[in-house]
Amino acid sequence: MSQSAAQPVPTPVRRPRRLRTTPVMRRMVAETTITPAQLILPMFVADGIDQPAPISSLPGVVQHTEASLIEAVREAISVGIACVDLFGVPRAADKDGVGSGASDPNGILNRAIAALRAEFGNDVLIMADTCLDEFTDHGHCGVLVTNDRGETIVDNDATLVRYQEMAVAQAEAGAHIISPSGMMDGQIAAIRAALDAAGHQDVAIMAYSAKYASAFYGPFREAVGSSLEGDRRTYQQDSANRREALLEVELDINEGADFVMVKPAMAYLDVLREVADASPVPVAAYQVSGEYAMIHAAGERGWIDRDAAMMEAILSIRRAGADQVLTYAAVDIARRLGEQQ
Repeated sequence: MSQSAAQPVPTPVRRPRRLRTTPVMRRMVAETTITPAQLILPMFVADGIDQPAPISSLPGVVQHTEASLIEAVREAISVGIACVDLFGVPRAADKDGVGSGASDPNGILNRAIAALRAEFGNDVLIMADTCLDEFTDHGHCGVLVTNDRGETIVDNDATLVRYQEMAVAQAEAGAHIISPSGMMDGQIAAIRAALDAAGHQDVAIMAYSAKYASAFYGPFREAVGSSLEGDRRTYQQDSANRREALLEVELDINEGADFVMVKPAMAYLDVLREVADASPVPVAAYQVSGEYAMIHAAGERGWIDRDAAMMEAILSIRRAGADQVLTYAAVDIARRLGEQQ
C-alpha cells in the first residue's frame, strides 16, 4: 500500500491588521498611552489685571488673575492633572535690570505659588518657572554686563546668584518643583546647593536641559509680555546640534536634576528619543506655544481635525520617550481621555 507524501506545513501569515479591527482591540494593544497624570499644564498669572486676559496667539489660554488661577487649577485637578507650571507676568513698571520681582516674596509669581499651596496643599504639584526673563526690563534670562570688547552679554555667574535667590523664594512660597529654564552653565548645582542650605532638600528640580533657541516660542513672548530685543542664541542651544543636548543633560543630572526636559518637543523628537534612552531620571518635553498655536490655527481654518491632531501630537511626544508632557492643551486632553473610558 502506497504512503502519501507528507503535506508541508504552511508558513503562518502574519496579519497585523487583525490587531486594528476595533477600537477596543486597538486600545488593548496600544504600545504608547497617555494619562492625565503625565500632562503638565503651563499657566500664566499676571499682576495688575482684574479679570482673565485672553492671549490672542494662544487660543484658549489666558493670563490669570490670582482668583481665576485658583479656579482653573481646581478644574485641572478635577480631570486628573497632577502638576501645573506657573509663569509670572509682572507689571511693566515693576521690571528692572536684575529681575528683582522674581525673588520678592510679594511678587506676582511667589504670591500665586503661596495662594495655590494654601488652597490645595499637596493635591496638585506646583512647579514654578525659575528664570528672570519675565521680570527683567531687557527680557533676557540673566543679568547683563558689558565685556572688554564693549559687547552686552549675560553674566553667567551673576545670574546664578539671582537664580539661587529666586529658587529659594519659590520654595518658601510653597513650590514642589523648581524649573530653571535659563540655560546658564552650572545652574542646577547652584540651585540645588541653595535649596539644601535653606532647608528645602525635598523640593525637586526639573531642568530645562536641552532648551533650543527656537522660532516656536513666539506666542509665549506675548503671553508673558516679554521685553526682549534681539535673541538668546548665545546661551540657548543651536537647533543644528544633537550631541550638545546629550552633554547638557548629562551635566544637569550630575549636578542633581531630578527631571530633565527637552524643549521644544515636536521639532526635536530625535533628541528626545536619545535623551530618554540615556537618562536615569524622568524626562519631560514641552509642546511649546508655537506648536500648540499652529494646530489650533489649522483647526480653526478647517484644514485639520484640531482635537485629533493635538492628541496625535502629544502621543508622538510620549512615543518618543517623554515621561511627562507640558502642554497648554492638558485639560482638554485629560477631559477627552476621561470621556473615552
